[in-house]
Amino acid sequence: MDLYEYQAKEIFAAHGVPVLPGSVVGEAEQARRAAEDIGGQVVVKAQVKTGGRGKAGGVKLAADPAEAVEKARAILGLDIKGHVTRRVLVTEASEIAEEYYFSFLLDRSNRTFLAMASAEGGVEIEQLAVERPEALARVPVNPLTGVDLDTAREIVAKANFPEAVREKAAEVVVKLWETFLAEDATLVEVNPLVRDPQDEIVALDGKVTLDGNADFRHPQHADLVDAEAEDPLEAKAKAKDLNYVKLDGEVGIIGNGAGLVMSTLDVVAYAGERHGGVKPANFLDIGGGASAEVMAAGLDVILGDPDVRSVFVNVFGGITACDAVANGIVEALRILGDDAAKPLVVRLDGNNVEEGRRILAEAAHPLVTLVDTMDSAADKAAELASAGA
Repeated sequence: MDLYEYQAKEIFAAHGVPVLPGSVVGEAEQARRAAEDIGGQVVVKAQVKTGGRGKAGGVKLAADPAEAVEKARAILGLDIKGHVTRRVLVTEASEIAEEYYFSFLLDRSNRTFLAMASAEGGVEIEQLAVERPEALARVPVNPLTGVDLDTAREIVAKANFPEAVREKAAEVVVKLWETFLAEDATLVEVNPLVRDPQDEIVALDGKVTLDGNADFRHPQHADLVDAEAEDPLEAKAKAKDLNYVKLDGEVGIIGNGAGLVMSTLDVVAYAGERHGGVKPANFLDIGGGASAEVMAAGLDVILGDPDVRSVFVNVFGGITACDAVANGIVEALRILGDDAAKPLVVRLDGNNVEEGRRILAEAAHPLVTLVDTMDSAADKAAELASAGA
């Protein structure tokens, strides 16, 4: 789960990372009180889960409370890369002597943690990594020993932080590591991490991604979910304990196993090129237990997507045999009744496949087309989606 800046800063503050005071508001007039409480110049910042806010006009300086209201009014409702601004953070303006970059992240490819740091912050780090990779230090972190003060000193030294602030920067890095570890984050990023005229180090921005697999250890993280911004289909799937991600295509996908579903997305996208450019509409992994209830829940979510024109059910029988899957599909269609009104293409393979195919053939449901191979099934699903346009 990605957090808004104000949420990230609240978590930073709870772990001792220095941040500036501020208040988040959802109405322009509320910015007046927030600015009055802070006093002096303030910055009004759009709260959206994407970068490039400044370039899009989502970050504005205000000299007094009246101007804070004016700036908030201009930002609220602003569309930034498809994200509509519904809240702004009114925070204390900072004098900036220098800007740095720092992050901890999960390095999946090397199966460890990684610290990334640069003495050149305040810019898009992806651009810096491409244009001047030598300016970005990448330091692997041993997950068994973590980051103590000595390790933090090594990291900021490799990133060429100025000598005058290395000690204070290292102390902040230790607190960021504590945040990363304690909150079960996969990313903790500060851009910019600033040096003020008094040589203090402050996290002027914040980005945090939390590992949903660790939610059971952090019941308080449920309070960080923005229900208003959450995709309603993804929220519905989450309530049904389904591993679902909404995409922007027309062919609904159900599979058992993340690898199989990813392969299914690829073959549907390829087949869609021959049928008017239709694409996969979702990722949905029902796991190993494709019971009638699980299948019905999956179909209910996918068929509730108005963009979906056909559904491709791609199952490889393993622990759950194909006959059980077939019975699940038949029962799921019975449970859904008239709510199941879009064509389904079903491909079964693996354990007890012949029996599974026989069950579906005998059921002879008018919405179901049984296809033997994955490529042929993807082509049929794309064809049906194109025809339903």
